[in-house]
Parts: sequence; structure tokens; C-alpha cells
Amino acid sequence: VAGGDGFMLNSLKKYHILNKPFYGINCGTFGFLMNKYYSNNIDNKIRKSKKIIINPLEVIIVNNKNKKRKLIAINEVSLFRQSKQTASLKVRTSKNIIIKKLIGDGILISTPAGSTAYNMSVNGPILSLNSGKLAITPISPFRPRRWPGKIISSKLKIYIENLSISKRPLATVADNIEVRNVKSLIIYVNKKIKLNLLYDKNRSLIKKIKNEQLKKIN
Repeated sequence: VAGGDGFMLNSLKKYHILNKPFYGINCGTFGFLMNKYYSNNIDNKIRKSKKIIINPLEVIIVNNKNKKRKLIAINEVSLFRQSKQTASLKVRTSKNIIIKKLIGDGILISTPAGSTAYNMSVNGPILSLNSGKLAITPISPFRPRRWPGKIISSKLKIYIENLSISKRPLATVADNIEVRNVKSLIIYVNKKIKLNLLYDKNRSLIKKIKNEQLKKIN
């Protein structure tokens, strides 16, 4: 896959059913999911690369007309207000209530692979790739103030409910696909989908995430 992170995410979603490994070559800007571009010996580098398996999130979206749509997300699922009104949300798992009422711009559910992307930009935690965790991170929380979010087991399902459907419309984004007028979400890790990513020895995704965890704020 020659391009940037966005093209890699699109390619993984489109072609994962082929059960083939993906080797990314960075021709974009940041290229966190990619390997460094070299003009020669590409075949040799692919042969020597190491494989990492990740499972994406699957999200079931119910809109205000009770129509369902199912999407997958490799980095994160985010839920935003789509008007001037703040979002009003209830978040729970299959075990307990995370927060009864969150008022703010929205919320984000991140995988370890995506925890250094948008999640980190909204002050979410960076998760180790093999942590078995998901990050629930608020986006500009207004009430309760300074709610930091929560880290949960990736074995749990997450349920998010729009507490004010008619007054406070919401839009959800699964990586780069948007659905508007959202009533509720169910989010979980789909273990049946295995994404095989190939990395050069010195460009491992595990190593990249660890380096981000160790970086100091400039």
C-alpha cells in the first residue's frame, strides 16, 4: 500500500476479506501506519518484514428512524454534536455504567493502534498494542468538567445513547465514514476480522507506539 495513513485505512477496510498481509510504504506526510519509503529492494524488505495482527472495532449505528448500519473502524469511532447544541450522552458497557450523563462536544472510542492519532490529540491515553484495552475519551467535556475518560477491557461491548435525540442531533465517524442523526451505538472488537500488517524490523508499530509513550511534551 503506497500512500499515507488514510489510504492504508481505506485499503484495509476494502481488501481485508482477501486475507492477505498489508505492507505500507509511506508516500504521504506522517505515515504512522506505514514503513519508510525506499526506492530499491522492496521485495526483499517485504520478505524480511515482521507481521502484526490487529482486530478492528465494529460499530452498529442506529439512527433517529431506527435504521441500522454496521461499519468497522481500525483507529477509532467518534461521536460528535452536529449542531450548535452540545451532545448529551450516556455511556455504559456490558458490565456497568461508565457515565450517566456526559455533556460536551462528543466522545471517542479508540483502539491501541489508533490511540496515537485523534485520541491523543484530545488528551486520551496512548495504549500499548498488546494491552487488550480500549480508550473511552471525551471531546471537550462540559459536564462533568475535566472528566478524563476511562480505559476498559477490549472484551467488553460499549453502548452509547443519545439522551436528547430531537434537540441534540449527533454524527458518528468510523475512521473516515460519517453517519448522521445517530440515536445509539454499540461498539466492540471483532475478533473474527484479523488484519495482518507487515513492518520492517526497525519500523514496528509496537515500537512506534512505545516511542510516542516515552516522548515528552514540547
